[in-house]
Amino acid sequence: MSEYFDAGQFIPRYHGIFDTHAHYNDHRFDDDRETLLPSLPSLGVEEAIVVGYDIPSSEKAVEIASTLPYLHAAAGFHPENLGEYGEEGIAKLREILKNEKIIAIGEIGLDYHWKEFGPTLQEKAFRRQMKLADELNLPVIIHSREATADTLRILSDYKGVPGVLHCFSGSAETAKTVTGWGFYIGFTGVLTFKNSRKAVEAVEAAPIDKLLLETDCPYMAPEPWRGKRSCSPMIQSVAEKMAEIKGVSPQEMIDIAAANARRLFRL
Repeated sequence: MSEYFDAGQFIPRYHGIFDTHAHYNDHRFDDDRETLLPSLPSLGVEEAIVVGYDIPSSEKAVEIASTLPYLHAAAGFHPENLGEYGEEGIAKLREILKNEKIIAIGEIGLDYHWKEFGPTLQEKAFRRQMKLADELNLPVIIHSREATADTLRILSDYKGVPGVLHCFSGSAETAKTVTGWGFYIGFTGVLTFKNSRKAVEAVEAAPIDKLLLETDCPYMAPEPWRGKRSCSPMIQSVAEKMAEIKGVSPQEMIDIAAANARRLFRL
């Protein structure tokens, strides 16, 4: 089974999708990026954010976003990509953040699954970038994996910085806590999986005006594409599941989530 998305066989059921977290800077899009991205509006996708995770990927995010008016970019050091982190790296990041296509710092945060970089360095980089976001008045895109307690501890010091916990994997209680602080939470194709009860409970607990839709492509493809390379049009399946949980129509959920995204990212 090819991992590539066949736009010719895809029937868009909705319009106005805003994919708040996409990695079109990933090498898995190298072969068809130039045809896929221009086709997004015809497939129901109105806007998308290309998210960086280190200096090269952040530069590429800006480069890609600059090719189309409905694409935006985010730049930052992911906790698994801290090899270039340091004062020189922060200086390079500052330069990237000056680009008009940048709307957020991200993705940043904590990841205790792989632990290539220790918790001390991860926290230092996370806090440094949160301070930078506060200084530059930019929202943040936060990655948190197997690090909920420390993520909450750090975020509690930065409640004035707007942001989203993307690919949210926390509990319903954590969802209530962070949305109570003003943060948004984003959901990927994981929400459609059969074993997604924790994500479903988080959506149930969160206010509808704090929910975002995302792919995290090329990862996390929803049903019925699970196992293939993900891309923005597939969000319609995530929207259907989220709409079912919140008791609204899928198009209404897409419209609400898009309005939430524009509010957060000041578009």
